[in-house]
Amino acid sequence: MYYYILIAFVILVLASIRQVNQYERGVKLRFGKFVKLVDPGWRIVWPIIESMQKIDIRIKAVDVPYQDTITQDNISCKINAVIYYRIADVGKAWLEVENVMNAVSQLAQTTMRNVCGELSLDQLLSKREDTAQRIKNTIAAHTAAWGVEVGSVELKDISLPEDMVRTIAKQAEAEREKRAVIIKSEGELAAANNLSQAANILATSDGAMHLRTLATLNDVSSDQSNTIVFAIPLEVLRAFERMGQK
Repeated sequence: MYYYILIAFVILVLASIRQVNQYERGVKLRFGKFVKLVDPGWRIVWPIIESMQKIDIRIKAVDVPYQDTITQDNISCKINAVIYYRIADVGKAWLEVENVMNAVSQLAQTTMRNVCGELSLDQLLSKREDTAQRIKNTIAAHTAAWGVEVGSVELKDISLPEDMVRTIAKQAEAEREKRAVIIKSEGELAAANNLSQAANILATSDGAMHLRTLATLNDVSSDQSNTIVFAIPLEVLRAFERMGQK
């Protein structure tokens, strides 16, 4: 008789063993009431009177589907993001919310629409990191009560209507042309200033014009097909005149 009782007890113990992996934590209930959190390893969970739910505490990535939103300047767009979070408090994650992943995803969707609706399109496109940080802070403020720690929020894509894409492309092209014209005009102004300084130096220096003329003749004479009509400038004659007076 005792032999059968011992065998039954051993079978009961073996059937009650539950394994909690290193990346998991267990929530143990007895008669439906929370008892304690269970660390990794083999644990005894007595049938009927006890139950245990294992929670994965690894970092999870939630892909938030495209959300239709309207920016502050009344431009329609679609935004897609990914959220990285982990369970920081296993007890709260199991007892305070029914489905953590679904709750985080739903909260992220509404938060994305609200935050993007407070920004203009230019702010949304040029300050994606700031927008993602605002979304993260808003989500983290709500999920803290669920025992969820939000690591980061990354905006994956911002989809715009085709007409708006063409408008932005035209604006960017006009901006590039504007910069090109400014750079060209600045170059022409610098060249004009240099030519003016060179002209003043040639006009005030004795023999400078003569040397410049000889240098020009040397450059032109390198091509034998050129016909040169040589005109002696007055500055050259005056230079010779001054040399004779000395």
